[in-house]
Amino acid sequence: MAQVPQRFFDALAVRTWCGLSLRALGRAREEIDAINVYPVADGDTGTNLYLTVESAVAAVEAVFAAHAVDAVDETHPVDEAREVDAVAGVGAGRSGEVSGPSLADAVGAMAHGALIGARGNSGTILAQLLRGMAQVLTARGEHAHTDGPGLRLALRHAAESARQAVAHPVEGTVLTVAAAAADAADAAEGGCAEVARAAYEGAREALAATPGQLPVLERAGVVDAGGRGLVTLLATLVETFTGRAPEPGAASFPHARAEHGTEGHGTEGHGTGDHGTGDHAGECAVEEDGGDGPAFEVIYLLEAEDAAVTRLRGRLDALGDSLVVVGGDGLWHVHVHVDDAGAAVEAGVEAGRPYRIRITHFGHGDAHTTGAGRPPRERAQRAVVAVVPGEGLAGLYREAGATPVLARPGEPPASGELVQAVRRAHAREVVLLPNDAELRHTAAAAAEQARAEGIRVALIPTRSAVQGIAALAVHEPERRFDEDVVAMTSAAGATRHAEITVAERRSWTTAGICQAGDVLGLIDGDVAVIGTDVPSIAATVLDRMLASGGELVTLVLGDDAPETLAAHLEARVRAAYLAVDTVVYRGGRQGALLLVGVE
Repeated sequence: MAQVPQRFFDALAVRTWCGLSLRALGRAREEIDAINVYPVADGDTGTNLYLTVESAVAAVEAVFAAHAVDAVDETHPVDEAREVDAVAGVGAGRSGEVSGPSLADAVGAMAHGALIGARGNSGTILAQLLRGMAQVLTARGEHAHTDGPGLRLALRHAAESARQAVAHPVEGTVLTVAAAAADAADAAEGGCAEVARAAYEGAREALAATPGQLPVLERAGVVDAGGRGLVTLLATLVETFTGRAPEPGAASFPHARAEHGTEGHGTEGHGTGDHGTGDHAGECAVEEDGGDGPAFEVIYLLEAEDAAVTRLRGRLDALGDSLVVVGGDGLWHVHVHVDDAGAAVEAGVEAGRPYRIRITHFGHGDAHTTGAGRPPRERAQRAVVAVVPGEGLAGLYREAGATPVLARPGEPPASGELVQAVRRAHAREVVLLPNDAELRHTAAAAAEQARAEGIRVALIPTRSAVQGIAALAVHEPERRFDEDVVAMTSAAGATRHAEITVAERRSWTTAGICQAGDVLGLIDGDVAVIGTDVPSIAATVLDRMLASGGELVTLVLGDDAPETLAAHLEARVRAAYLAVDTVVYRGGRQGALLLVGVE
């Protein structure tokens, strides 16, 4: 289907490009994951690029949504009940038209969203590429840099700033592809459409040449995965300004043919041999054998002054490799591979305030190898790996025999972490419970990687931790695998889920407009109730869920939930619903005030 073309790089073009990019990366994710061979075997470059862009999209959409709410407030005042009918004319003024957010707002949100949501080495570099573009597009007011010449400048600054963010740039990586795109754009005449197409073609040619620049790519018979992701984004940039994606012939991405018979790789880069894959597409120098690299990937956001970040770069560079530090204006995203993860975090503490700290153990070689002379540990027949939102639930799942993966608020796990958890489970068969609808792509990527390693994996699309509890309750390892998966899937599907949380900002919901600080009651993922009193909203949600029947209510309390909430809801169930049992768990710091499940 043809896309409505944009003439200038304005706020609507930013929104269009981000949306198209997210869909394109969703389609290309598995291919990009499969061709990532340098330097760490994580197999999630495509997934991490997708998640980085997903964060950018969410930020841009929030800007547009906030602007729409403001526009409605000026023309359609909303009463205190905030019913959906009162806001049926969202976004329309008296004339039926509403101006959108400014370019500065949209492109700033894109860059900021990518920065705070960047995943892995490639995602971190992509965040800097987007930030570099944003700096040019808004450098001299709203309209100065929104045309073809402005796009040329933006692509050039993006490539240069990304290269500067990498401690030890290596050719044959996404940095090379970005530079080639900028070079091709410089030679283009015309508007944004012509410049975007030239950049795309230049990037494709550079991508095809990456195996000749990086020996590990040539041996594997693939192109650079990070560069492949960038070409995908440039293809959607062409679609943004022309209305159509590049023709299939032009959109097929070349892969180098291995000259020396590399196992596990075809010429199209979809092989799943024993080489492993990873979200580190060679942007930084490492030993080529890849087996003796640092043990940990450390990522965190950092609030710090420029001078402190300069000192931090030097210290982290001495600790490890694959160092990328991006950002500015007091907020930075730090990525490094080290053996001493504690020292990398301490360096951040000395520089400023690190947060959203994420440490991933690579497990070089085979995750199941043992020390010299030690007999290999026998595999279990079956295991369950589950993503859980709090320490309390992690303990509950662990007691039930599952391998939990902790997802802290605002920090969902990457697919590499899920793969490591599957390996730690050390079983021939694994049931994977993502417990979050937003983790479907991440969990799918992890399942594919684990299957490539010979592990039988079933992914049950649980959307909440309470659905995971229901599935785990009927799990029987002695049953045939297929029968066990069917029973667990059925139990999860029969469990309605809800949560009580607090709105972080003013926005549109399916129940009307909410203000920052409002209490929200979500049922099956949709906002059903908005109010100010936690017990009242929780009771309303529970009543609505039990209106259609139920036998067991599961309550998972977060650390910030009122102390009397559980007792209040238990008493309500006893008084109003005969033969309905209630079970209460403590979830810890789980983001939501309360999770509710009704079976």
